[in-house]
Amino acid sequence: MQAIMQIENLSKHYDNFDLEDVSFSIPYGSIMGLIGANGAGKSTIIKTILGIAHKDSGYIQIFGRDDIEDNAIKEKIGVVFDGSNFHPAMTPKQINKVLADIYTNWQEDVFYTYLKKLSLPEKKKIEDFSRGMKMKLAIASALSHQPELLILDEPTGGLDPIVRDEILDMFLDFIQDERHAILVSSHILRDLEKVADYITFIHNGRLLFSKTKDELIYDYGLIRCTKEQFSSIERDDIIACRRQEYSCDVLTADKAAAQRKYTDCVIDNVTIDDIMLMYIKGERQ
Repeated sequence: MQAIMQIENLSKHYDNFDLEDVSFSIPYGSIMGLIGANGAGKSTIIKTILGIAHKDSGYIQIFGRDDIEDNAIKEKIGVVFDGSNFHPAMTPKQINKVLADIYTNWQEDVFYTYLKKLSLPEKKKIEDFSRGMKMKLAIASALSHQPELLILDEPTGGLDPIVRDEILDMFLDFIQDERHAILVSSHILRDLEKVADYITFIHNGRLLFSKTKDELIYDYGLIRCTKEQFSSIERDDIIACRRQEYSCDVLTADKAAAQRKYTDCVIDNVTIDDIMLMYIKGERQ
């Protein structure tokens, strides 16, 4: 499947942090969820993609090109960071005028359609907006200049479930024509379970995996067993384990095989939360 973005061996070194050899790709028509604990390197990846931070090695291709500074490339990328980047004294009506001067393909009618759909007042100052309103305004602005790729850093953090659901529906609508894609960094993994096609997991500046969400949700499993039963589980079936006083939880990549082999154990389904916690908190094999 053709990729809208291809990242190979991306590295960025700071005095107190290293992002090392990260590789993943985002196909057209898909949503990639970027996950990891605070300080894992997610924001560093986004900053290097956007050219805010300069990579030390590796390459990033977007739309088949590697020159992110090209205005033609920038025009086709919509960006939303956590929080509002608009001046608090401005109104959406004023923002429309400013962005119309910045983006060649700015669509005023689309912008005002989003304002109406999202119940955002045209003449109210942003300083009087709630957090949810500010985030909806940022996303509406990012979607109103005909972008092909959306890059979002924690767009649903701190929002109530109703607003989050509205925003997730906007993401799904955006990718429906198969000509668009989204890279979204989020701590709210339940949201990614709803909309993401792929999950890329970064931990301490290293790539742990980049897989389809369905593979993680449907193939992975948790083996619940006693300490005695744990000794019989084959090493190749263990990704990570967490030991309690009398029991063990084991993350495995092949739930169906575990069900056939370990009939005395309970084999549970997993969430993305479960997988992330097992990788970070568990004993790695």
